[in-house]
Amino acid sequence: MILNTLRLQFRFLLPLVLTLVAAAYLALPLMDKLTLRWSSRDLSLRGELVTRALTEPIAEALPEPMRQRTARLQALFNRAVQDERLFAMALCGSDDTIVHKSGTYPADLGCAQARSLSAQTLAQLSLASGAVHVGMHPVVVDGERVANLVLLHDLSFVERRSQDTQKYLIAFMAGLGLVISVITVVVAQLSWRGWVSGARALLRGEGLLSPLISTRGELAPLAADFRERLRDLEDSYRRSLDRDDHWGPERLRALLRSQLRGDELMVVSNREPYIHEQRGDGVVCKRPASGLVTAVEPVMRACSGTWIAHGGGSADRSVVDAHDRVMVPPGSNDYTLRRLWLNAEEEQGYYSGFSNEGLWPLCHVAHVRPVFRESDWVAYRAVNERFADAVVAEARSADPVVLVQDYHLALLPALIRQRLPRATILTFWHIPWPNPESFGICPWREELLQGLLGSTIVGFHTRYHCKNFMETVDRHLEARIEHEHSTITVNKQTTLIESYPISIAWPDEQERQRWPVIAHCRDAVRRRLGMSAGHKLAVGVDRFDYTKGILERLHAVERLLEKYPQWVGQFSLIQVAAPSRSTLDEYQAFQQRIHQTTERLNTRFGRPGYLPVHLLAEHHEFEAVNELYRASEICLVTSLHDGMNLVCKEFVAARDDEQGVLVLSRFAGAAAELNEALIINPYHVEEGADTLHRALTMPEAEQRERMGNLRTTVRDDNVYRWAGRMLTDAARWRLRERIEARMQRHNGA
Repeated sequence: MILNTLRLQFRFLLPLVLTLVAAAYLALPLMDKLTLRWSSRDLSLRGELVTRALTEPIAEALPEPMRQRTARLQALFNRAVQDERLFAMALCGSDDTIVHKSGTYPADLGCAQARSLSAQTLAQLSLASGAVHVGMHPVVVDGERVANLVLLHDLSFVERRSQDTQKYLIAFMAGLGLVISVITVVVAQLSWRGWVSGARALLRGEGLLSPLISTRGELAPLAADFRERLRDLEDSYRRSLDRDDHWGPERLRALLRSQLRGDELMVVSNREPYIHEQRGDGVVCKRPASGLVTAVEPVMRACSGTWIAHGGGSADRSVVDAHDRVMVPPGSNDYTLRRLWLNAEEEQGYYSGFSNEGLWPLCHVAHVRPVFRESDWVAYRAVNERFADAVVAEARSADPVVLVQDYHLALLPALIRQRLPRATILTFWHIPWPNPESFGICPWREELLQGLLGSTIVGFHTRYHCKNFMETVDRHLEARIEHEHSTITVNKQTTLIESYPISIAWPDEQERQRWPVIAHCRDAVRRRLGMSAGHKLAVGVDRFDYTKGILERLHAVERLLEKYPQWVGQFSLIQVAAPSRSTLDEYQAFQQRIHQTTERLNTRFGRPGYLPVHLLAEHHEFEAVNELYRASEICLVTSLHDGMNLVCKEFVAARDDEQGVLVLSRFAGAAAELNEALIINPYHVEEGADTLHRALTMPEAEQRERMGNLRTTVRDDNVYRWAGRMLTDAARWRLRERIEARMQRHNGA
């Protein structure tokens, strides 16, 4: 009888396999079109790289007399078209006339027609020798377009690639059909055995539940295997996120609509994104100087929702409604800001005390002793409970997506989990996570870890911080840790531990057009500070914080002027230092030391009309900081320990001239991404001075190459990709939990 059953089942195998193969044949035209589209995009990117490589020799040839220019361009084009995919090329002037072209360039293809073809999606042109891809790329020198380079790439390789794709697709569909068929047979056999067992039980009078119990026991191994395969698929998909896809506000909104289906999004942080201050008879709204706000605020503008934060502005209470809410940003009203009020005692214990005298130095390991007081811990716990109450009050559903930000709210995830067990909670820790021995100093380490593990996902900037966190949990809690999948399970609550390098919102074309020209920025800054026309500038932008390496930066400048005296009178550091936590003794002492060191340096090396260090100890708005970025030859980021540091990414985004040098501390999280920066150990004064000298003397060609790669990295890995990866993981985790909940209900039925 079993043989007959198998024979009947296998009668369906061949039609299923044939159906899938036929579906593959029907999908071939679509695959051909997609292959051509992908190849066209790749060739456009390739053309940009070729143009960038040829920009300097073309710029050198253009001013020469016609005969010398023709000879140089001819030699240059002859070398370039030796590339097996590059069919022909031509150089178009600003008046759309062809300045020079290679011998294989079509005679009837003018500059205007090439521009029109290049603007099309596929940018394809048919010639007698076959199809070619047409790309027109600007040749930019010192921020100004001087010509356009037309590149014709041979598309014959696309046809060969398409043929290979067809073979693999057909083979894959046939194999898939075979696998599905085998699984169908196995499941059918198991089901058949269950029905036979049920029938025999009924004949024996054992009741209706016996066959279900028997079947469930046989399917239990399959259910466990299904869970394991589902987790493997999640891991594979997360690792395969396409770096080349552009992330922006629209894509982030589309992700929420498709994967989270309009689920409610909430952000909770200590720092509010907008502060209302009383100025005379009016109220002024401004954004605080905060890396967290810089990163998260564009996400909220893209996704809407509610942001819950502590309201500390002098006019914050006067602008909220009866429920302590106000729409922000002013004028566009993209999302709701819900303010929470703290009295002076709560703010002292929770913020100044436990957060900034305890957790901040503990996590940064910056040679400042952490201070832990029982009264501060009581205030910290009470304020976290108040934030949890606010989340519950603002939640419009039982399962919102909640983004908890930073070390001020480490207890909040578990408190939300108790009140909203179906919520998806993403906690992002913006500062470093120390090793287990250092974290063991904290008297309430278990409570903090348990609070964070109430999250669905805990995110850090780097894998190193993830590793430290998992080792800390392993040291101090009873937990099941799966390093392969980066998960921690405590009290049946599983938390994903993942790295999400934070970034900035890449400026769009309209925003860049509003920026002043770099030459104007340089002239304005030099004139304002009384400098000569050729004066070299380095800029540092930080809060007044002992973790930022400002003192080490000053020592490097001092050693530079000692070792390379030619820079005395020709180089200055502009140090922007926004006041921060000025009520704390450590910060007051640090600020006093910076002022004293600056005064000593200026006294030692200064002269009439020249200061080596300009210390601007006040808050600067974005426009003023961006002007300094664009005016300076060097940006110094010398953090002693930093989760990421967004100053370096802001500097890279500001340099659309692809000039300037980024000097970056190896102890900032950004050093793992921005490999083209000059990476230094800020504690090594000699290395800092030599690196400054190297940056000041770096050729423009090397600057352009390094800055171009840095800009590509920051543009692709922007803040929307950071948020998109977290929200995508949250969406998959929600789906997984719902599937497991259904399986548990089925098993318990």
